[in-house]
Amino acid sequence: MEKITSFTINHLALEPGVYVSRKDRFGDVTITTFDLRMTKPNDEPVMNTAEVHAIEHLGATFLRNDPEWKKRCVYFGPMGCRTGFYMLLEGDLSSRDVLSLLVRMYEFIRDYEGDVPGASPRDCGNYLDISLPMAKYWAKHYLDNTLYGIDEAHLVYPEA
Repeated sequence: MEKITSFTINHLALEPGVYVSRKDRFGDVTITTFDLRMTKPNDEPVMNTAEVHAIEHLGATFLRNDPEWKKRCVYFGPMGCRTGFYMLLEGDLSSRDVLSLLVRMYEFIRDYEGDVPGASPRDCGNYLDISLPMAKYWAKHYLDNTLYGIDEAHLVYPEA
């Protein structure tokens, strides 16, 4: 079997950033998958499921309500390794194209107050495993250490 694209990335050289993971064409439509890497793989601690879950709920809610991007949002969810998230958007896009969207989304998460959307037994299959304080911590961490002032080296995957 062929190795899938995400397993061909050198995770030993990968740092937090915003990367285009892949582009898939469906007829005339291109779907761009973004790797929103929040921690350095195999080096920094991974995020716990409670904060990942809260970021997923808040990020998906933000994206699907954003006036500019809501009709182009296909998916937002966590990586199994818990070092970041995948965001799938309609369009042939670059990392630079989505930076302002990501800054706004992570600022929304960082500043969010109140009940996490969908965090109820009716709306979620594991509503008790959600941590808003830690989601806010990680959103601030990603903004301060990655998104604010990001450079080209953190917008394109490192060489294999």
